[in-house]
Formats: sequence, C-alpha cells, structure tokens
Amino acid sequence: MAETTDTLLMLERAADDLRRGYPAVVTDGALALALLPAELANTPSLARFDAITGGSFVMLTNNRAASLKVAGEDWAVVRLARPGWMSADDIVALADPTLDLATPLKGPFRRLEHKDGATDRAAIKLTKWARLLPAVVAAEVEPGFAATHGLLEVSAEVVLDADLTQASMLKQVASARVPLAGAENTRLVSFRPLAGGVEHIAIVIGEPNTHDPVLMRIHSECFTGDLLGSLKCDCGEQLRGAIKLIAEAGGGVLLYLAQEGRGIGLISKLKAYALQDQGYDTVDANTRLGFDVDERVFAPAAEMLKQLGFKAVRLMTNNPNKVEGLERFGIRVAERVAHAFEANPHNENYLATKKARTGHLL
Repeated sequence: MAETTDTLLMLERAADDLRRGYPAVVTDGALALALLPAELANTPSLARFDAITGGSFVMLTNNRAASLKVAGEDWAVVRLARPGWMSADDIVALADPTLDLATPLKGPFRRLEHKDGATDRAAIKLTKWARLLPAVVAAEVEPGFAATHGLLEVSAEVVLDADLTQASMLKQVASARVPLAGAENTRLVSFRPLAGGVEHIAIVIGEPNTHDPVLMRIHSECFTGDLLGSLKCDCGEQLRGAIKLIAEAGGGVLLYLAQEGRGIGLISKLKAYALQDQGYDTVDANTRLGFDVDERVFAPAAEMLKQLGFKAVRLMTNNPNKVEGLERFGIRVAERVAHAFEANPHNENYLATKKARTGHLL
C-alpha cells in the first residue's frame, strides 16, 4: 500500500509540474520521454527544453490529429515532426483549436511513422491528469535523464493504471449532516484518494436500507449547470430533480463525482463550448480538442457505494455507459430508472446529440 501511495504521489507531483509549465519524464523501462505541455509552451521554455534534450517533436491524440488531417491508423497517439517554421504559438495552436477559429491551422504537418506505445500513451494521459489539453512537446531521452536535470520521472504503467488505482484507494475523510431544501434528512460523506487529489461527495438522503437495491444517481459535477444555472445543458435540473425524487421515494444516494465536462475539466469544457459556438456538436468539440467523447471512469462511484454498504442499485440515468460502468466494477444494477427533463432552446441540440451519437435513452 505504501509503495502504491508513493507512486501515485509522484504522479500527482509530476502533473503539478506540468500545470506550471515545467517538464516531466515518463518511462516504461525501455523508453523514456521528456515532455512539456504544448498548451503552455512559449519561446523560452521551448529553448530550455531543446537545450537539455537536443531536439523534440509534438505528440497529439489521434482525435486531434484527425482534425489536422494527419491521423494514424488505429493509433491512440500521433507524433508530428517539429520543423523550423513551427513557433511556440504554432505549437500552442496545435493543442488548442480555439486559438485558430478564424484561420485554422493548415500545416503542412508531417507525421512521424512511429507506432505509439505505452510511453506515448502515458505522456498524453499525464497531461489529462493535470487537467491540460492532451498534447505535448516530447523527446526521447536516456535513462537517468530525469535525475540529471532535476525532473520528476513516473512509470508509464502507473500513469495508465492511475484511474483504477486511485479509485481503489478512496478513503472517507468527513461526514456531516447537511439539511437540503426538500431533503432535510441528508448527510454528506466525502471521499479522498490516499495520494491526494480532488474529493468525491456522496449525498446520502434519508436512511436507505443497504440490503435492498438503493435508488441512486451518479452525477458528474457541472459548475456551469449546477451552480450557475446554465441553460446549455440539463445538469442542474438533473441534480436538483434527483435529490427531490430520492427524498420523495424515502431515501437513497446521489454520488457527486469530480468529473467536470465528462472528465475533461472545467477549462477544457469551456473551450469545448467555444467550439460549439462555431457549429460543432458536443461530441465533435471534445474530439477536436483531442479528448475522447467521454473521459469518465465509474470505478470511484463503485468504490464509494461499496464503502457505504450498497451492493445493488436502482440507477437513475439515461446513459447506458453508467450501467455498464457500475457493473464492471462489481455493483449490480437491478433497475435503470429514467431521468430526463424537458429541453430548452439552448440545450435542445445538446440533448439531441446525446440521443443520436452517445446512445442516451431520451
């Protein structure tokens, strides 16, 4: 346990360095990659990176590469050559399509014929973990490079397994009674990964029986919808509606997961909104940024339910992926309970896209 915690702590520290624009190193033992987040690249940081690595290339997800017409066949990650004309601003725009809306990048870009492996995938995954856009400037380096240059080095295996490892190490750290409007008998229970990171919250309404399938909802946090009442989505209505229905049913659980924007984070979600204003739907906006359509994993939800004593649920959702996600991690879904609300002029296309392209049962 201590060793696992130490490796996750190193991952968190490396992600923090990336968020500050500093390099980190990912290795699978045979190959090591030094990487710098493309989103935060600037002329001085690139010059320093090149000085210690001797040269670099750009790595993008295949989703982002597809929008630049350089996708690989069945690849997860694509390497692009970094020619002399490619400035720091060009690299940032490669990562962030919201910066080139008026004059989209046209290249020419040259894909490097290198089949992506665990280290390439882990390098991109580490930027996602840092809540950055999934694109890096990278260089292959020798063993010992990180120690020589005072950089943090993390195992590719640790990075790629981090979601499930961290979920398995969730710990209850606080519990308090918090009366809610329409659900006064409510308790909030917070769960924190042992290695740090953001907390997930269980909203336990009433005194649900752990022997029967519990009425519950998995709700991914949505700052714009839940707190500000945004009309671009239906998240606020789903949150408040679920609390109301659970209370009326006599009790249950709502899991409030720190997975903003289907797991891409608030800032990237706002970038996706900017792309939606240009005519892209919610699916294409995410993939154009380089993300998968849905980056969430539901292992934390399953672990929270187990710690609360629930083995079976009546799941309030219109998303079949949530049903599969819970059952994959050992929670039986006894019933799917429909949970939908009327569209408004601002979210009708969003809801139509969920029905047509992500299989929501609306």
